[in-house]
Amino acid sequence: MAIAKKILFFGDPGIDDSLALMYSLIDPTFEIVGVVTSYGNVTKDQATANAAYLLQLAGKTNVPVIPGAAQPVQQDEVMFYPEIHGEGIGPIRPPTNMQYQIYPFDTIRLIIEQYGNELIIVDTGRSTTLATAFILYPDHMRMVNAYYIMGGAFFFPGNVTALAEANFFGDPTSSNFILKYAHNLTITPLNVTQYAILTPDLVDAISHNKKNIYAFMLTPVFEYYYEFYKEQYPGIPGAPIHDLLTVMLIKTPDIVDYIYYDAKVIEDVEAKGMSYIDIRPTSQTGKTKIAIHLHYDKFIEEFSKVMLPE
Repeated sequence: MAIAKKILFFGDPGIDDSLALMYSLIDPTFEIVGVVTSYGNVTKDQATANAAYLLQLAGKTNVPVIPGAAQPVQQDEVMFYPEIHGEGIGPIRPPTNMQYQIYPFDTIRLIIEQYGNELIIVDTGRSTTLATAFILYPDHMRMVNAYYIMGGAFFFPGNVTALAEANFFGDPTSSNFILKYAHNLTITPLNVTQYAILTPDLVDAISHNKKNIYAFMLTPVFEYYYEFYKEQYPGIPGAPIHDLLTVMLIKTPDIVDYIYYDAKVIEDVEAKGMSYIDIRPTSQTGKTKIAIHLHYDKFIEEFSKVMLPE
């Protein structure tokens, strides 16, 4: 059996981050070696509790939970999205008496030292915490094997403004920092994640699978999330789980097609958070892999293999 891929997961769970984390914890080809939480979909404290709850349900209480940033580097009013993500994981709240250990931020450095080039970092939330790690531990961050980031929208509508995707909008300065310094970087923008749709029928099947440790919560969480998308995108057949796709590409990169460019994020107020690339005929292509087209059938097939265990 192949050695499991070591993942240090940064996120702001939230519903779609939580589903990405559930998938990663169930898939035997992955080993989550730490979860770094921050503000975004919900507050940092709620994200931390949500992550700890998912780890406890999976019997992975030995995995460090590391709180990160509570706000962006350029402080505007921080926006949270209870109408999309609820006050917990949708309508599901971690037990109020839940006990869990939190680890200091420097644990990130220790994890990198332990796993070195085996380690893959995934960031499905605002960029602040990962950028902070780059500032604090630049030599260590160069030891990491690869980076997978959910963020941006390239020649595609935003989801928090007409131009911007939520993660890059939340802290464009930190997103630019990561885009400049992260090596072996793959970005999953809205171009692909908006089509990574789970349908009610598939979620219902998972909810009745007795071998899935998260089965009891999937239907209420999905229905909460889907209600928002039905209002915003009339006729949509399900809900796009943006952050899930980011994790899946580590194992199955061929479920999307890529272009290779160096990306940037606009920091000015008028177009805050807008991601862009230079596609003029005389421009140079870059090293960053940007997912641009989703093969939906492959996406559903891979997701079902993990979430519908036999």
